[in-house]
Amino acid sequence: MKRLLTAGVIPVVVGGLLAGAVPASASTLNTTNIPGNYAGQRLDWQPCAADELVTLPPGTDIGGLECATYRTPRDWDRPYERQDLTIAVSRLKSTGPSTASVLTNPGGPGGAGRWFPVTFRGQEKLREHQDVIGIDVRGTGKSTNVTCRGTADLVRQLDPRDRDPRNLNQILANAEHVAKSCQSAGGELGPLITTYQTIKDFDLLRVLLGREKINWVGYSGGTWLGAHYAQQFPQRTGRFVLDSSTEFTTTWQNSFNRQPVGFERRWRQDFLPWMARYDAKYHFGTSGEEVRQTYERVRYALSRNPMDGKGPMQLESVMVYMLYKKESFPALADLMVKVRDAMENPQAKAGALAAVKDAGDFPDAADATFWNTLCGEGRFVGTRESLIRDSQRNLDRGLLMAGGGTLNASVCLFWDKQPRPLPKLDGKGVPPVLIVQSEHDPATPIEGARRAHAGFANSRMLTVTGEGDHGLYAGGNPAVDKVVDAYLVDGVVPADQSVPGMPLPTP
Repeated sequence: MKRLLTAGVIPVVVGGLLAGAVPASASTLNTTNIPGNYAGQRLDWQPCAADELVTLPPGTDIGGLECATYRTPRDWDRPYERQDLTIAVSRLKSTGPSTASVLTNPGGPGGAGRWFPVTFRGQEKLREHQDVIGIDVRGTGKSTNVTCRGTADLVRQLDPRDRDPRNLNQILANAEHVAKSCQSAGGELGPLITTYQTIKDFDLLRVLLGREKINWVGYSGGTWLGAHYAQQFPQRTGRFVLDSSTEFTTTWQNSFNRQPVGFERRWRQDFLPWMARYDAKYHFGTSGEEVRQTYERVRYALSRNPMDGKGPMQLESVMVYMLYKKESFPALADLMVKVRDAMENPQAKAGALAAVKDAGDFPDAADATFWNTLCGEGRFVGTRESLIRDSQRNLDRGLLMAGGGTLNASVCLFWDKQPRPLPKLDGKGVPPVLIVQSEHDPATPIEGARRAHAGFANSRMLTVTGEGDHGLYAGGNPAVDKVVDAYLVDGVVPADQSVPGMPLPTP
């Protein structure tokens, strides 16, 4: 039976929070005991400038996007110390009278999201009465930053498929160096870059926006944040969409350990047969296995003769992100052809190098937020020996993409402070949340999403069949948008169901 949700907003807040104005009902909204010096702030919305939007894709239209900042306690367990952080936010105003705010998050953890509302510009039904809010979470973007002093790229350098003990030991030494650098550079702030602290920042933002409840659209790592907020603040939870879901009912380590299966499945079952179908264009192989074997020969040649220091891991660090969206398949195929040509003809190297963008091209603050979050909360289980065994087991199973797994990402093994315990997430007492998931999602595999759905009471799951895209709502699938909009806008809680995915592109 479908259940209708009420909007959960105070009717007098029509039009949202005006620049420089705090709604008269702010005190009634502050039901989570936020100190008055924070709850009484004003959001001074001004048009955003491009340099205020970290990771903004080139050529993105930011017209109509407004920016503001607010102060939040550095440590929500000691909010009266008056040591504050700055949180940078944005707003894409509703096209009609505003009755709700939907907070958004692009993932990570650590992805800067202040620019992100522009991706919802074409969602007409959503925008009719809801302001779309973007947030640079604490640690990253234009919010107060945390740093790893630029060392995090070390974990993306060496190839775990090289099983020489010296190479494996160096991979682990690099991970240890990253852990020590991050913790040293993070100082007192690093341990406070956690889900617990971040969702408290969101709840303060709810009050400043003048909302009794907030809605949510979070992707990937944003599903973790959304689920934790809903569990912590069920009375403040409106309609929450968890798109391309982590296994948020377990630890970060368990959720990330699913990635080798997800990326290999996307690679072998979706991309390789697709590239083979267009062999007349790419000349890489007429079957998925032929394409894979050709790539393995190219990869081996690159391992023996890197291009200006760029070897297999630099190449595959780019390739795995191209597997996120099928619209990137033609660019991925072009990249593979250019690298093959460079291995056969040194004069073609310049074109290949231009295509292989720097795999370390992640903002330092995003890397630091990522590692402080992953390593600073929940348990990390393992030893040097067990991580090496696990990575070998992945390779033996044929999980080869990006070196066969997470040995390069063993930073948390060397995190020397006690992580903050994670709360139990079971969904009890939480309004219905909607999980949206594709069958072949590479980064957050469906097995983890199904376990989260099973373990989170009253959640619903929309499965997109014949699909592998990571990030589905507002991604061009009308069937997905119809179900999500009915829930997010009209409050129609769906039953568990499936809708078909969209066709693969023609190059």
